[in-house]
Amino acid sequence: MPRFAANLTMLFNEVPFLDRFAAAAASGFKAVEFLFPYEYDKAVLKDTIAANDLSVVLHNLPAGNWAGGERGIASDPGRVAEFRDGVTRAIDYATALGCPRVNCLAGIVRPENAPQARETLVENLRFAVPRLKNAGIELLLEPVNTRDIPGFFVNRTRQALDIIDEVASDNLKLQFDIYHAQVMEGDLARTIEAEFDRIGHLQLADNPGRHEPGTGEINYAYLFRRIDELGYEGWIGCEYKPRAATEAGLGWLAPYLDKKPASTTHNKESIA
Repeated sequence: MPRFAANLTMLFNEVPFLDRFAAAAASGFKAVEFLFPYEYDKAVLKDTIAANDLSVVLHNLPAGNWAGGERGIASDPGRVAEFRDGVTRAIDYATALGCPRVNCLAGIVRPENAPQARETLVENLRFAVPRLKNAGIELLLEPVNTRDIPGFFVNRTRQALDIIDEVASDNLKLQFDIYHAQVMEGDLARTIEAEFDRIGHLQLADNPGRHEPGTGEINYAYLFRRIDELGYEGWIGCEYKPRAATEAGLGWLAPYLDKKPASTTHNKESIA
């Protein structure tokens, strides 16, 4: 049966970030992921995760000024030192939180800079993979669609896999976001089947709108069955934008989650 992790950057936005762990646990999730942990103290995060009996399955490498519109620095030749410092910081956080994998966001690149961007990305990944491997952490590379993020450098599965091949490390795998792949290329089931052994993590959202499964065109019931048949043992990150309140849109998860009794519902003040 597929296992689903709540993406706490996207879900449970009705409460502050640190309260989302309790909200996710109360809704039946056993695992969580999020974009970035770095603005929070590691000890506070670790205690919050433990208090809610959750596992953290993914977060990203530092990706520059996110609030300012940056979406990764791994392809920027002028920021190699910053990227390398970010690898050290990610290892520090992932180790403290027991997180087994981190994702690399390639960033936005102008078309004329693509050759140098690719070279920089490959070298940065080659720097990162052995250091993360020594720490017991897997590195992922994620294609992101260029409709939501115009100019994002790594935007198709084949492109990402070609870069992974060039890096040539058994500690670098594909993060396959079903939503991004549907926007850019479709043919989801066949791609998952063909590249199954190279996928390190899956994420989901429906299209259009990036909302819950069942709100758009993707046949998630079929995909979940096929992923199960292939023997996927990892987590599927729920990285979608709820159409309304998060809990109101969790009906699609009912067959997969064991909801806790109402008495365990979180108290916002308890994890401030």
